[in-house]
Amino acid sequence: MNFGKILNIKTQGFCDIINITGQVQKVIDESKIKTGVVCVFIQGSTCAITTLEYEPNLIKDFQELMERLIPQNKPTHHGNTWGDDNGFSHLRASLIGPSLCVPLKDGKMVLGAWQQIVACDFDNRRRERKIFIQIIS
Repeated sequence: MNFGKILNIKTQGFCDIINITGQVQKVIDESKIKTGVVCVFIQGSTCAITTLEYEPNLIKDFQELMERLIPQNKPTHHGNTWGDDNGFSHLRASLIGPSLCVPLKDGKMVLGAWQQIVACDFDNRRRERKIFIQIIS
């Protein structure tokens, strides 16, 4: 048995991090699937999906880490090609990745106590993002 649904979220860009754990669990509940895997995939090459403790200071630490690793103000070859100055956002997104799979047990995700699923938008502008949730039993 499979079940899929698209979530739409609005983001602020610039390393905006949004906790989507509750929304993913609602899709699982709607599916009525109790055992299997839920795959979460965000569409776009400047955004990513991962797990993180969704806590304000850790969010700030993550954002600062991204800035140290791949600064926004450093020119990129991509920016020279397209002139959109968002090469940094593509690099950050590729580092984290667009998807995540989580096992299901008794209709609940097998996540740690402080582990939430987050969508990260690294682009240099506000966006509307589509997140595809696929549940496989």
